[in-house]
Amino acid sequence: MENTIIPRNQYIHRIKPFVEKQLIKVLTGQRRVGKSYILRQLIQETKTSTPEIKIIYLNKEDMRFDKIKTAEDLNQYVKNNTQEGVRNHIYIDEVQEIENFEYALRSLLLNPIYDIYCTGSNANILSGELATHLSGRFIEFKINSLSFKEFLEFHNLQNTRDSMMQYIRFGGLPYLKHLQLEDEIIYNYLKGIYNTILFRDVIMRYDVRNSAFLENLAIFLGDNIGQQFSANKISAYLKSQRTSIAASQVIQYLNHLTNAFLVHRVPRYDIAGKRIFEIGEKFYFEDIGIRNALTNYKLADIGKIMENVVFHHLMCHEFDIKVGQTANNEIDFIASKKGELIYIQVCYLLQDEKTIAREFGNLEKIQDNYRKIVVSMDDFQGNTHRGIQHFNLLDFLNLEL
Repeated sequence: MENTIIPRNQYIHRIKPFVEKQLIKVLTGQRRVGKSYILRQLIQETKTSTPEIKIIYLNKEDMRFDKIKTAEDLNQYVKNNTQEGVRNHIYIDEVQEIENFEYALRSLLLNPIYDIYCTGSNANILSGELATHLSGRFIEFKINSLSFKEFLEFHNLQNTRDSMMQYIRFGGLPYLKHLQLEDEIIYNYLKGIYNTILFRDVIMRYDVRNSAFLENLAIFLGDNIGQQFSANKISAYLKSQRTSIAASQVIQYLNHLTNAFLVHRVPRYDIAGKRIFEIGEKFYFEDIGIRNALTNYKLADIGKIMENVVFHHLMCHEFDIKVGQTANNEIDFIASKKGELIYIQVCYLLQDEKTIAREFGNLEKIQDNYRKIVVSMDDFQGNTHRGIQHFNLLDFLNLEL
């Protein structure tokens, strides 16, 4: 265990109530967001609090465990390392790399001496394999790249506008703390992570043949953050670029990218009708740094980048997030948690009366008493505007929502 590890205690606090319970604890998220280190932090805390517990650990990214390829191999490895008469904690990193792993986990869970934890970099381990064979016997913990507050801690930075600008430029992958925060260094690293995600979690896993289109689709999503999508719209755009792709294949490739947690799909919600629209969802990147490495970081995109950063902040606070739709207006985000809602509008600058009327006016038209917020880069601080709060992005990223 590294002595320099920086704890991410908000995740540990979420997991702790389920320690020693007969449920498989599954940590999911994009590669390199820090799942492995949270797993190791759990191991460290277990060793400290209950040293008699036997730790059984394997990491499928470590070649020492390369021979564990199937459920049978996994089951045998655990049996060979089990210590009788004590509790055995099993920690498996990147479990989706083991063929039919769910059969081994189901069998091991039958024995009360085991407490099982695993990480996965593909959403299908929950929507497919685990859900089918372990229904009701696992709990998921979604791990995100660093929040702004974590970014400050990891990089030992002050809570300033300059630090915030570094955060929205380079993103929150934990390993960045070992690198100089300079464009060429960081973006080369992030492009390498992106290529790994694309190759290992999409192209290899799904046997993707048209990898060129897949890459173009990821770039298209990066260029169009905050825009409503439909497969037909994307297909039509590609045809205008002399690339013919069926709408069904677009949907399939979008699913691959969301399953790898590279991007997140956010549905549109009809506020008046209280229903989810079947089309017109939006996509946001898990890590804004990877998005910037793909499509370049430029001033013209600051509004899109801000919107993605606000989305990520809401994810870090465990909100269920939707795009709001009224009869003629759109609300950037409806964030719900524990029966409460927050409506949020994001814009770069409230530079004129027309912009102010649009951003605040859309929220004014919502006839309920839930919290309403406008986020911008403006430094203005003062009273609410007809009960609607305004936050500079820096202040918003410091909110404990």
